[in-house]
Parts: sequence; C-alpha cells; structure tokens
Amino acid sequence: LFSQFQPSSLTIQQYLDFGRIGTAATSYTFLKNELMVRLANIMQEFSLLPPKLLQMPSSKMVSGWYCESFEDLLKYENAPASIENINAFNDQLQTILKRHAHVVETMAEGLIELRETDGVDIASEKGIQYFLDRFYINRISIRMLQNQHLVVFGNVLPESPRHVGCIDPACDVESVVHDAFENARFLCDRYYLTSPSMKLEMHNAVDKGKPISIVAVPSHLYHIMFELLKNAMRATVEHHGVDDDLPDIKVFVVRGLADLSVKICDRGGGVSRTILERLFNYMYSTAPPPPRDGTQAPLAGYGYGLPLSRLYARYFLGDLFLVSMEGYGTDACIYLKVSY
Repeated sequence: LFSQFQPSSLTIQQYLDFGRIGTAATSYTFLKNELMVRLANIMQEFSLLPPKLLQMPSSKMVSGWYCESFEDLLKYENAPASIENINAFNDQLQTILKRHAHVVETMAEGLIELRETDGVDIASEKGIQYFLDRFYINRISIRMLQNQHLVVFGNVLPESPRHVGCIDPACDVESVVHDAFENARFLCDRYYLTSPSMKLEMHNAVDKGKPISIVAVPSHLYHIMFELLKNAMRATVEHHGVDDDLPDIKVFVVRGLADLSVKICDRGGGVSRTILERLFNYMYSTAPPPPRDGTQAPLAGYGYGLPLSRLYARYFLGDLFLVSMEGYGTDACIYLKVSY
C-alpha cells in the first residue's frame, strides 16, 4: 500500500524554514508516514534486483533491516501525536539509525560476494547500477529526515548553536576542507607511511576577501571532500612512489552568485577515458577489496566512494564530475548551490 505513494521532495530551504517554525507534533505526523512511504518504495525495488544478488548473505541482511524498520514504524501509523508517542517514536528512530548505520558497506559486501561467486553480466550490471543510485539517494534522504527531526525536536544536540538541525546556515567551507584533508592524510599516512600536502586557494567572487560560507549540510560536504582527497592522495602516492617528493594536491574553492565550485587537482597519473567512464560504477573499483577482519579502515576497495559522493552533491541540486589526463593527473570538480 505505502509503495503506491510518491515520496515528498524537500528543498534545503524547506528544511530550514520548518526547523525554525515547525512543531514536534507536525514533524511526527509528517515523518511517520513519509518514512514508511520511502521504505516501502525501496523495498518494492529490492524485488527487481537480479535473484543471484538477492541471495547473497549481505544483501539478505540489508533487505531484512529494511523490513524490520518498516514494521517498527507501522506501529505508529494511527498513533496520535501525544508526548508519549512522540518520545517513543524518537527512540524508535534512534534504533533504526543504528540498525542502518552500515548499510552502504554491507550492500557493497553483497556486490563483492556476487563478483566472487558468479560474476555479473552487462544487463544485470546496468540494473544494479540503476537500483543502487536510487537506493543510496533514498538512504541519504531518509537519514536526513530522521536526523533533522531528532536534532530539532528530539534529544540529539546540534553540532553548533547556529545549526538548524543538521543544516548550517553559514557553513565555513574552508574549515570543512581542512577537516577532510587532515582525516584523509591520517589514513594515507597510516596506509602508505607518507602523504602529499595540500595547496588551498579560496576565491570569494561575491564578497571579495571575505571567508566563504554557504547554507549546507556540513557532513555531506565533508563526505564528498574526504572521498575526493583520499582518492587524490592514493593516486599521487602510488604514481610517484613512497620515496619520492610528492607533488601537492591543489584545491580551488570559488564562491559565485549561484554556485560554490570546488576543484581538486592531483598529479596522480590520471586514468584512460575507458576507465574514467567506469569510475562511477558501483561494480568497479581500481583497488583490491578491503580486508574483512575489520582491523583497519580501508583507503579504497569497495568502489562506492565516487558514486556515493556524486549522490551527496546531487541531493541538494549540485553535481560532481571528473576530468582526467592519462599520464598526468585528475581534476575532480564539485558544484553546490549557494542559494535556494
């Protein structure tokens, strides 16, 4: 029944406005139905996946989590917006968030299991790609709705007093870039025992000389920057070797009237056009699969870093693309909307 309904499309401005003037009761009434619609939609699409993928242990686990969460929310379908029900609902949301914390990695494991057992034909690969784009954007939106509700109307504290839920009305872009770089460098140092430096240039074309800030979900921007910087570092170290002087990774950030543009330039050797076309494919990774013993955070290997980063950019009407020069390096370009 719920899968027959279309999910509501929300802009970042609508999230902001509701976070400032909405009530817990209104949010509860909207969210309990909206989440069931979104879960039901994606559960129905699970049935369209290739049967072999659905039989993989990791895929079965993910499918089971979605069924369990839908049943948990179904208890609130006709429950009025009393304080007791809202509090219980908030606790339920926390449980669901924890349950789904490793959906991305687990689904990626399902693809690795499929690759290692039977392999995938071209038709199935295209179907899986289409499903996973929809599946992961659905997950981003569901977690955004849940986190926004819990921070604004629940007991979860915001990252900063100025935040409206998960949204920062004045996100300091330079700070996010530095955080992402430091964490990517830590991972690179741990894995390769060396890492390239970053040369950052900020250009504010609207308020010249002023710091660049935009309305954004900092965690989304961080995720994109971390993935791209991690890729640039890995390519640079592997192309030049750990004993060489490593060329800097250059990052340019420009704030225009409509767009925030970020370009990350590495001299990591680049890739051919044939490979470039496959880098956003969930079934493709340039690195070996990560260790399954959980002993260390993988620097690469699942093959979902780039496609997922592009979905984070597109979620609020931005985009991400790559330009590569084989034998030299790669430029990763991100566009995010400045105003909504």
